Amino acid sequence: MSLPRAITLPAELPPLIPRENLFGNPDRTRPEVSPDGESLAYLAPHEGVLNVWVRSIGGDHDRPVTRERRRGIQWYAWARNSGQILYVQDKEGDENWHIYSLDLETLQERDLTPRQNIQARFVAVEHDFPDDVLVSLNDRDPRFHDIYQLDLRSGALNLRAENSEGFMSWQADHQLRLRAAVKADPDGTVVLMVRDEEAAPWRTLLRWEFEDSITSRPLGFTPDNRGLFIVSSEGSDTSQLREVDLSSGRQKLLAQDEGADVDEVVLHPIRHTVQAVGFDGGRLRWQVLDSSIAEDFAYLQKVQRGDFHITSRDRDDRVWIVCFKVDDGPARYYAYRRDTPSAELLFSTREVLESATLARMEPVSIRARDGLMMTGYLTTPAGIEARDLPMVLRVHGGPWARDSWGCHEEVQWLANRGYAVLQVNYRGSIGFGKTFTNAGDREWGGKMQEDLLDAVDWAVEKGVADPRRVAVLGGSYGGYAVLAGLAFTPDRFACGVDIVGPSSLLTLLETMPPYWKPWESVFFKRVGHPERDEEFLRSRSPLFKADCIDRPLLIAQGANDPRVKRAESLQIVEALRKRGKIVEYVEYADEGHGFVRPENRLDFYMKAEKFLATHIGGRYQE
Repeated sequence: MSLPRAITLPAELPPLIPRENLFGNPDRTRPEVSPDGESLAYLAPHEGVLNVWVRSIGGDHDRPVTRERRRGIQWYAWARNSGQILYVQDKEGDENWHIYSLDLETLQERDLTPRQNIQARFVAVEHDFPDDVLVSLNDRDPRFHDIYQLDLRSGALNLRAENSEGFMSWQADHQLRLRAAVKADPDGTVVLMVRDEEAAPWRTLLRWEFEDSITSRPLGFTPDNRGLFIVSSEGSDTSQLREVDLSSGRQKLLAQDEGADVDEVVLHPIRHTVQAVGFDGGRLRWQVLDSSIAEDFAYLQKVQRGDFHITSRDRDDRVWIVCFKVDDGPARYYAYRRDTPSAELLFSTREVLESATLARMEPVSIRARDGLMMTGYLTTPAGIEARDLPMVLRVHGGPWARDSWGCHEEVQWLANRGYAVLQVNYRGSIGFGKTFTNAGDREWGGKMQEDLLDAVDWAVEKGVADPRRVAVLGGSYGGYAVLAGLAFTPDRFACGVDIVGPSSLLTLLETMPPYWKPWESVFFKRVGHPERDEEFLRSRSPLFKADCIDRPLLIAQGANDPRVKRAESLQIVEALRKRGKIVEYVEYADEGHGFVRPENRLDFYMKAEKFLATHIGGRYQE
């Protein structure tokens, strides 16, 4: 099949949206109300870098309080004492996260985990212990995170538990006692262990067989600390919200949906009761379990079109921060006051997009060749007929993740340039029941790849996509799918854009970060064992089919990526160039598994936009 000819797109397309408006820093994002309900924090640029800003609730004296100069802050939270901001930061994308604090009175910043070559994680906080946080560090052994109690006032780190069991995760009760933990057995079984006191021995409460290992997990302790709220798919296809008694092991069903797994759970900030459960089978649906918030949810559903999420609440539960997501506009955040009731618009994340003509996203159902039904999303350019368009198949990463409905900058960028955009939750994706997720086991480059091809065929049969002008784009697992598509089915795609995608499953598994060790048995069973399944993994690795790649390829890599090492990209670039193949390669020296700095995002999307315009004929912003 010859490469597609250049095309002229209809003049009815809306004006080009500058890349800066989509991939530069947001204006403001991720607001959180302080536990005392007096202040609001959010992320916004300061001197071109995302930092934390703070103002009083209802006030207008906004001020930046952190002083990051190079790498923007991606995650932060209020300390329960309402006087400190906590945030995490790594070095140039290496994922060796440190925990920092910012004292709002003195504006003093401090690295609370100042140890070399470690990764720090948050484990638990409680309103009754406002100056204490449980964190985990892998300073003793890079494979296993031990638990420390961190005193936010003094900065002291005191060891609370050594991870001699190889636990993947921990749960503290409401007295900050470590009383539940999860580990994986060599056969992939996931074991939930508990103890009555911190000094007591661990005992097994539940064993989730391998088929339930991704769709089951503990959420937190019940208000009396005598039980756990869990998400479990044992005995069910979709995961359910349950309560399990720690003494007897008896389980009580709290919420379920036959068409979707548990997606979100809303807990009361002080009483720790379950109030609402969200399920997403294509669009988010809420089940309200606590009648005291039924009127609140009914009110919020009328505030504006879209799906809403409660992202923050104060300690007295007077103020909620609510995020509304739509498919054709930026996310909007509201401060909802329960006593009035009233919802005040705080801001949208990208004001300039409020007046832009954006595309609508349509949830679709696609049948795979073996009959499995997949949920996907089709976005087509605004202003023109969705007919015989150049199309980009955008593949999500994970693969144990999912695409969801909403306004995604990358999707809007592609649609604005004149492309239909198809996203599909291929088998192995989460959210649609364990049968669907488990159908992806050992199917990297196999049936998971066939699902993507079936989705393309669906779009062609609908008349939406021109089969000669279909590109594939994705990051992480999605990047692997790009390489697999061009290597295993060289005539199906006109070109591909791979972002931090592994080229060899063998080297991917051999170079996993050491802190993935606690769950490697699950990973090996779902993908393949690097020793026992060497030939199988080799057959599913695009690197060893590089001679079959004939279509143009753009590869982008973060030099410090700890998950998909830069060697994954370099080895296939070298193999292709030795064979005289068309491949563009761009590497960012200050990035890891994805691109955080806006300078790098803008540079990459400029290159990707020109690449796609050259090979499948969309618009390009000079």
